[in-house]
Amino acid sequence: MKKFNIRKVLDGLTAASSSSSAASAAAQPGAPRENDAVQETLQSENFQLCKTVRHGFPYQPSSMAFDPVQKILAVGTQTGALRLFGRAGVECYCQHESGAAVIQLQFLINEGALVSALADDSIHLWNLRQKIPAILHSLKFNRERITYCHLPFQSKWLYIGTERGNIHIVNVESFTLSGYVIMWNKAIELSTKTHPGPVVHISDNPMDEGKLLIGFECGVVVLWDLKSKKADYRYNYDEAIHSVAWHHEGKQFVCSHSDGTLTTWNVRAPAKPAQIITPHGKQPKDGKKPEPCKPILKVEYKTTRAGDPFMVLSGGLSYDTVGRRACLTVMHGKSTAVLEMDYPIVDFLTLCETPYPNDFQEPYAVVVLLEKDLVVIDLGQIGYPIFETPYPLTIHESPVTCCEYFADCPSELIPALYSVGSRQKRQGYSKKEWPISGGNWGQGTQSYPEIIITGHADGSIKFWDASAFMLQVLYKLKTAKVFERARGKEEKPSKDIVEEDPFAIQTLSWCPESRMLSVAGVSAHVIVYRFSKQEITTEVVQLLEVRMQCEFSEVDSPDPGGEQTPTLPTSGASTSPQETELPTQPSTGSNSSDGPRDNIPCLQVRSSPLKQSPGYQVELVIQLVWVSGEPPQQITSLAINSSYGLVVFGNSNGLAVVDYLQKTLLLNMGTSELYSPSDPHQRQPRSPRKARQPSGALCESNDGSNASEDRCKSPTSGSTSPCNSDDERKQKFIEKVKFKSRRFSKTVANDFAKMSRKISSSSEQKPDQEDRVQRWRSLTCKERFKDRNNVKRAARMSQKEGVCRTKSAPNSYAKDNTFTRSRSSSVTSIERESREAISSIHFCESFPRKTDALPSPCLLVGTTQGSVMMVAVGLPPAGDQRLQQPVGISSCGTLVRLKGGVLTMALLDSAGALLPPSYEPWYDPNASDEEKEKSRRRRPASPPLSQEGQESQFAVLCSEKQAKVVAMPSQTRIYKHNITETSFVLRADVVQMAGANCIACFCANGHIMTLSLPSLRPLLDVNYLPLTDMRIARTFCFSNLGQALYLTSPTEIQRITYSQETCDNLQEMLSELFTPVETPEAPNRGFFKGLFGGGAQSLDREDLFGETAAGKASRSLAQHIPGPGSMEGMKGAASGVVGDLARARIALDERGQKLGELEERTAAMMASAESFSKHAHDMMLKYKDKKWYQL
Repeated sequence: MKKFNIRKVLDGLTAASSSSSAASAAAQPGAPRENDAVQETLQSENFQLCKTVRHGFPYQPSSMAFDPVQKILAVGTQTGALRLFGRAGVECYCQHESGAAVIQLQFLINEGALVSALADDSIHLWNLRQKIPAILHSLKFNRERITYCHLPFQSKWLYIGTERGNIHIVNVESFTLSGYVIMWNKAIELSTKTHPGPVVHISDNPMDEGKLLIGFECGVVVLWDLKSKKADYRYNYDEAIHSVAWHHEGKQFVCSHSDGTLTTWNVRAPAKPAQIITPHGKQPKDGKKPEPCKPILKVEYKTTRAGDPFMVLSGGLSYDTVGRRACLTVMHGKSTAVLEMDYPIVDFLTLCETPYPNDFQEPYAVVVLLEKDLVVIDLGQIGYPIFETPYPLTIHESPVTCCEYFADCPSELIPALYSVGSRQKRQGYSKKEWPISGGNWGQGTQSYPEIIITGHADGSIKFWDASAFMLQVLYKLKTAKVFERARGKEEKPSKDIVEEDPFAIQTLSWCPESRMLSVAGVSAHVIVYRFSKQEITTEVVQLLEVRMQCEFSEVDSPDPGGEQTPTLPTSGASTSPQETELPTQPSTGSNSSDGPRDNIPCLQVRSSPLKQSPGYQVELVIQLVWVSGEPPQQITSLAINSSYGLVVFGNSNGLAVVDYLQKTLLLNMGTSELYSPSDPHQRQPRSPRKARQPSGALCESNDGSNASEDRCKSPTSGSTSPCNSDDERKQKFIEKVKFKSRRFSKTVANDFAKMSRKISSSSEQKPDQEDRVQRWRSLTCKERFKDRNNVKRAARMSQKEGVCRTKSAPNSYAKDNTFTRSRSSSVTSIERESREAISSIHFCESFPRKTDALPSPCLLVGTTQGSVMMVAVGLPPAGDQRLQQPVGISSCGTLVRLKGGVLTMALLDSAGALLPPSYEPWYDPNASDEEKEKSRRRRPASPPLSQEGQESQFAVLCSEKQAKVVAMPSQTRIYKHNITETSFVLRADVVQMAGANCIACFCANGHIMTLSLPSLRPLLDVNYLPLTDMRIARTFCFSNLGQALYLTSPTEIQRITYSQETCDNLQEMLSELFTPVETPEAPNRGFFKGLFGGGAQSLDREDLFGETAAGKASRSLAQHIPGPGSMEGMKGAASGVVGDLARARIALDERGQKLGELEERTAAMMASAESFSKHAHDMMLKYKDKKWYQL
């Protein structure tokens, strides 16, 4: 019988529904039939979504445990997550369904199992013998709150202390409660009138398993005899107890208290403590009690054979140390070391050589769990150095602001980044190996290199090696080094754009092949970096200032009269003297009291020489400047191309193209100008609304007559040479505009913005959104040119200034899809929502015009309103001419329009293969000329052959709402697919998958979808992750080969896959937590101890806590819940006490069930026989005395 596959049926239905619109589009006149010849190999069977690994520091940690034999560390969090760590590369993540905080963890040492206690009063048994841990059993307490758990070594009985002061005992094999209960009123003295409080500690005597030490919060400690069921000794202290630690000989224990004291008690002397010390208290000279200190939250007492014992504690500092960071105190003999931590301490554990509590402990390290870090201290070296952590726990060192993922990178990239990053490592680490060394790596088949790049709030960029499900930092780049640091509060950078973190990374563009990197920051700056293996010192950082402006004419400027214009705060950036070196510079910076801030960047570039280590080195800094008191808009899109030597960026004001080889600005054009390459001034408005006369202060009657002469053009609009105009007339116009603009004070602008938001009925100040006066300016290089010829050439390349009056486009899609809008309040903020920003940029070699026969370098530019424009790039010949002749830029108008903002664009050839942007192979810019020439060869463009009657390329365009495929050069739309109607796409990427290409999308409603190319057939649609945090939207990214990632918390990266092949091989790729290791031998008791009975006393707990001796516990006390992984866990468990006994328990349960059924059947048969006997006896009595004829 043929197997029925519902997935194929659904695939056919979705393909039929999506192909209907595509078929109608293909049937249009002019659409070629040959497109159907593209063979698509991707099917729904190639896709499946699942989580793979989670990297980073556990977010909001709450508890910790360590297996000293397996050498595995477990960390629980406040959100119910479990993170397990072994050797470098061995990590595991699992989650409790309830999401309750993990209050305590207990390993079943060397058994491959873990017990977790949660804040919802449930305990769970995890099986760690499988690669993806699963819960075997759960027990939910109904009437009591869990406060403390203790599982003795090699025991199957778990002690659970509660808030009421009682202690219950659980069998960890079956997860059933024992009838043996230690009640609080029996543990304390009968004369005590108050409740002792919750149980804060439970432990058994290292030398006598029959003696249980119970600590109550009030300060009472009880030594309970399990056999006689009574208290042997009670120890009373006035201060509350936080923790208790035994000496390994079982004759002494230490308690830590809330007043910062440590009390040492002899077991057989309960009357008073043997010693009371206050480690951080000031000792009075008159012998009085030391001043109280902060509570000592935890203490551990570890002994050594050769020397003094170690006493490790957290807390206990004196109250006069206000503002001091959290400390860990290590007391060894007469020496006391106080180790300051960067964050508050959550928990700590002392790692010892032996798992046996009745032997010399021999501590060798302390694991300290902090709120945002994990520190391991080496106790075996002088000075207690820390170990170098092999895990990627520093993702959140500064908050992550952007993230990019590159799978299948060039193979030489990771070694190159590692070689320069290894020099950045700190010194002074312990020379010993990392002590948490359990587990084994997965036997994965994925061998391709993967790199993750994270941008951070402090301006740093980190490169991570993400190959083979591991994560390791390769290299760290600090972009803030380029700028001057603010030394005082008065010199803080301007907060008109950002309230804090002025160096934060907004977006980045990286070319793995050429290793060129461009970075955009929140302070409206772009930095271009080259990769070099040699150290250099840059005397002067190359700087280019760009003036991007969009002014509105409909705003009336209130006449300030005799009022004094308030002085605007400085941003820490002053006017550079280099501005006066260029004779054609339009204006100099202005920040005086007689006018608004003008021509000043938000950050000041460093003026002193910059020493640049091997790695990424600054090539050029581009800064957007203030314009007439208006701060520059943040950059919304960025792209770099090493083959063309260009970097392009855009914001809500327009698009800018910079030649980073010549250090010149090629294009500074408003978004509205991109629609028409010939004359943006005369472009017809898309809105049918009637135009009104502008009433702005910048528009006068005499300006209109010269509009055709003074209007702004791009330097290469319609040609490859810069346009020329009358410098004298331009200068007069600039001065007039500057004079008019100074009449706006920032206070008036803010007040006007507030009134406009309230839709004021005042007609004289009602903004007109139909006619706008747009002024686009650009500044040339602010760099120090070495010769005058360079200065003249830069002046010729500078943008001509003017005023452009255009009609505004209707706001067809008013949703703001850029999550990084400016926080400033100004006149232009009135229209900021409806302003069309540049949202996506893509370099390609295509056909900018329909009439082109051969492809040429060009730009695809997408906007937040859904328009996609083509910009042609005219490159000079390579070599010296490229460095001397200008690059031509010309807009070619609109290619297509989509619903929603454009997110991603790509090109396919006629066979459906992806056409990546051209690039220049990497060469070291600081190497010799001979080496440069060998490696510096531009990759030859290989456009597909143009055949008559057949399209050469397909342009793939994806927006927040839909995707389209356009044939080039005819610019005919051949496929269209509406991705979502009720939501919007947050991230979309064209990725390579299983030898083909597809579009991967992540929607705000949580759906992850893939579409085939070029037919846009839906292949995958899974409701995976609803958007609960803007951090996810900011960091979600797809990569090739079915990989994706996002920041699931401020400290963790979650990697997922949408590849069926990866999901099938996931078990092999994941690391193993449990490895078969023999338990160390128990300590030798010695001849005399064995002879006279002085060694450790064992206890048969089964006789005490078993059902035969203790009976059954109350069913209402706790509810047993079988875990989802119980059967699977039993199959995975190969050996061990827990595994064998649990399997035997299951077999007994099955046998008992069958016996019970047999017993029920036997009882039913007996009841039936008894009934038959009764009826027969009644019949016999009825007819006993009757004659035959009476019957």
